[in-house]
Amino acid sequence: MDVIRYTGGCHCGAVRFAVKVAEDAHLAHACNCSVCFKVGFLHVIVDRDAFELLQGEARITTYTFNTGVAQHTFCSVCGVKAFYTPRSHPTGVSANLRCFDGIEEGVLEKFAVQDFDGRNWESAVHAIR
Repeated sequence: MDVIRYTGGCHCGAVRFAVKVAEDAHLAHACNCSVCFKVGFLHVIVDRDAFELLQGEARITTYTFNTGVAQHTFCSVCGVKAFYTPRSHPTGVSANLRCFDGIEEGVLEKFAVQDFDGRNWESAVHAIR
């Protein structure tokens, strides 16, 4: 199976990452939970070994709430949430498609975006596991 490597980062460029996505698995989720909806996060969930932090580890700050399982990471300089550890996949990483390089060149259009009912997380999580 062919894999495509995408790079991305926060607004100021302090935090940079890379993810590997299977060519036939270009799927993102638009979640309506209290956090994702407010920040416009589009989830591209990958296994931890398909994620690489390229720079900025010292610039990352973490926010948790509710169950504390999700590790919401942000750039401490510009505040952008480029990726995090999701509650649905605690051994994986969710990268924000909106933070991928090449958005202006059509990267966003390569992904199918499905809605996810994060406001009703417990009854909806089976749809993304």
